[in-house]
Amino acid sequence: MSTFAIIETGGKQYKVSAGDKIKIEKISRKVGESFDFDKVLLKADGASVEVGAPYLTGVKVEATVLRQARDKKKIVFRYHPKTRYRKKKGHRQFFTEVQIGKI
Repeated sequence: MSTFAIIETGGKQYKVSAGDKIKIEKISRKVGESFDFDKVLLKADGASVEVGAPYLTGVKVEATVLRQARDKKKIVFRYHPKTRYRKKKGHRQFFTEVQIGKI
C-alpha cells in the first residue's frame, strides 16, 4: 500500500500521493515555485495511520506549481416556465495545477 495524505486548501480536501498532479483553487504562486501544504488532516503509510485534530503537527506535503490557468466554461442558465424568463451566463474558474513532491 502506498503513502498518501489528505490535505486542505481553498476550502476543499484532496487525497494526494507523491507524484500526483492536482487542480486546486487559485493560489498566488509563480510557475515553477515550490511550497509546502501545512494543513495535513491525515497521513497513511501502509498499516500506520496518523489522524490530526484537526491538523497534524510537523507533517508537510511538498508541491510545485505547474501552471496557472482557467477551467472550461460552465454555463449558468436560469429558466422560469410560462413567464418568458431566461438568463444565460458563462463562468470560467481560475485554478492552479500543482505536482505533489514528497510527503
